[in-house]
Amino acid sequence: MQELEERIQSEGTVKEGDVLKVDAFLNHQCDVRLFDRMGAAWAEHFAGKKIDKILTIEASGIGIACVAAQHFGNVPVVFAKKAQSINLDGDQYVTSVYSFTKQKEFPVIVSKKYLNAGEHVLLIDDFLANGKALHGLIGLCREAGASVTGIGIAVEKGFQGGGDALRAEGYDVDSLAIVDAMDPATGEITFRH
Repeated sequence: MQELEERIQSEGTVKEGDVLKVDAFLNHQCDVRLFDRMGAAWAEHFAGKKIDKILTIEASGIGIACVAAQHFGNVPVVFAKKAQSINLDGDQYVTSVYSFTKQKEFPVIVSKKYLNAGEHVLLIDDFLANGKALHGLIGLCREAGASVTGIGIAVEKGFQGGGDALRAEGYDVDSLAIVDAMDPATGEITFRH
């Protein structure tokens, strides 16, 4: 998606440790018009596929998923919570995932009320690095008996291999911008086309 790549080039910051900061428009301050166009791009890519629900992980994926849901007939958006809460009652699906940006493992939890057998689920997230978070969500879907119809990603760090591995496993991964290289010294970002 050309517009997203241009925003990453103009407003993104490359940091040491393979970190790409895009908090000015994607995961701290949110550009809702951009999210809407991202949702339209995913809707075009996944056109004709049955999608009953969108699943994401808190917190950065929530805004993107909610705006994107409008392009899929306003299907419900469920987000996996990263911590137990008194508001989470009843039976739950739980797994743990390793966060590249937080450099730690944490549990992710979805109430069994909101993820059901036979549902066709679209996973949406802001970043894809090594694929650990997405594998966690895929595991939750598998445990629920739901199928993953596709995966929509805003920014994939192609050089970290998570997206290529998911594609090799047979998942339809639509990343709107795939970064193949980043140089923290120069700030240069190279995209895959």
